[in-house]
Amino acid sequence: MIPLQTVVCVHGFWSHGTGMYLIKRRLEREFGFRALLFSYPSVRGSLDENAAALSRFIKDQDIDTVHVVGHSLGGVLALRMLANDPHALPGRVVCLGSPLTGSRAADYLHAQVWAEEIIGRSLPAGVVETAASDWASHVCEQREIGVIAGNVPFGFGRLVANFEEDNDGSVGVSETRLAGIRDHLVMSVSHKGMLVSSDVADQAGSFLKRGEFLRDS
Repeated sequence: MIPLQTVVCVHGFWSHGTGMYLIKRRLEREFGFRALLFSYPSVRGSLDENAAALSRFIKDQDIDTVHVVGHSLGGVLALRMLANDPHALPGRVVCLGSPLTGSRAADYLHAQVWAEEIIGRSLPAGVVETAASDWASHVCEQREIGVIAGNVPFGFGRLVANFEEDNDGSVGVSETRLAGIRDHLVMSVSHKGMLVSSDVADQAGSFLKRGEFLRDS
């Protein structure tokens, strides 16, 4: 019997592992994956502390291959884990609405004194002070990474950022275009809408299976 491939689902900022439940269920039912939910303190924990916790979580599963699906900051965290751990298990990564080249919305919040307590440590370290585009180039050379961006502008980010481009309400499409990734897809979803979209989950599952997203012929 062929063992199930494992996928770890990593939530985003101000969230919890259960926020990825619908994606987990879809990957299990439609693609036959064994999907696990990983939770981390997105505000209290530092980026490297959370990346180390993700690495330990994966190694505790006693498997030899693992894929990761990360939403928003979760995608940044997945890449940080791979950047920090040269012995990380092989597997593909899908980032959903992840700000990989910086974030105008995060920049605004980081500059506000009142937001210091709520923005925490991971988001500034992985998105504002240095973005994945500054430290993940070698990860892109070694891994198959797919990124899904949304273009339905509904979300908190629109209240604080001046988007003059397609965006998902929190992250601009250009902010997801990390150089060196395997595939990039723009879908008609908002930032939070990605978490409940069966189409997004299906595209993520396709990339994990084939190394590319589905496209009309």
